[in-house]
Amino acid sequence: MHTHITSEAGWFRLDLKSLWQYRDLARLFAKKSLTVTYRQTVLGPLWLLLNPLLSSFVYMILFGRIAGLGTEGVPQFLFYLTGTALWGFFASCLSGNSTIFVSNADLFGKVYFPRLTVPVSNILTALVKLAVQMVLVAVLVVYYTAVGMLHPSPVYLLALPLILLHMSLLGLGCGLIVSSLTARYRDLSALVPVGTQLWMYATPVVYPLSLLPAGKIRRAVLLNPVTMDMELMRRALLGVGSVELRYLAASFGVTAVILLAGLLLFHRVERTFLDTV
Repeated sequence: MHTHITSEAGWFRLDLKSLWQYRDLARLFAKKSLTVTYRQTVLGPLWLLLNPLLSSFVYMILFGRIAGLGTEGVPQFLFYLTGTALWGFFASCLSGNSTIFVSNADLFGKVYFPRLTVPVSNILTALVKLAVQMVLVAVLVVYYTAVGMLHPSPVYLLALPLILLHMSLLGLGCGLIVSSLTARYRDLSALVPVGTQLWMYATPVVYPLSLLPAGKIRRAVLLNPVTMDMELMRRALLGVGSVELRYLAASFGVTAVILLAGLLLFHRVERTFLDTV
């Protein structure tokens, strides 16, 4: 049997068959990432819970107590913990895929495998982290539901896989665009943490969408492709949230455009990036 490895001349060639054949490699990359991250730490994987817990506590003090922002009747800590966990998943997908070429230049230059295996493994890593954090969220949801302080919407729970898929693809598309650009312009990577932080405040993570009055600011936030995911998650788990189907459809359209642009740039850059990295 002969294997022919070649560089396609076209702008776009999404080889899903090869990507599926290398699925075990994606899992190994994800496992390695988790192992390396927490191997030489005092608390180890407990950081997966400690980070969102500390962030939620800080948000509860700053935005709940000092700023006095409401949480639509949901216990403040659970409100912020749910938003922090979901946003952390998206931020991990984006930031993890924003330096693919720079971080893996040596590996890419030595051995062949579908380059999209690396960004897929980053999404798997983010999913594992989210799963651990959502266990804590689920425990709190069950408790507050049992004492009558929470009223989840079971029908919306069916949308949770769609939410995760949408956020994964959006984070993948944005990450591929940034990664393709930073292969040549390294200083752009410094903008990723700042941009991600600003994007968070343009998303109803630490405040409910219902607090925004009708107007340009509310419409701008609704056009944010992450907003409807956040509201759907809260409607499903917490029983609150404003879900508008037209903006949900618009967010899917925006994600499709971003993902296509990211794949096009990624495929273009992967054939020549070793000359510039």
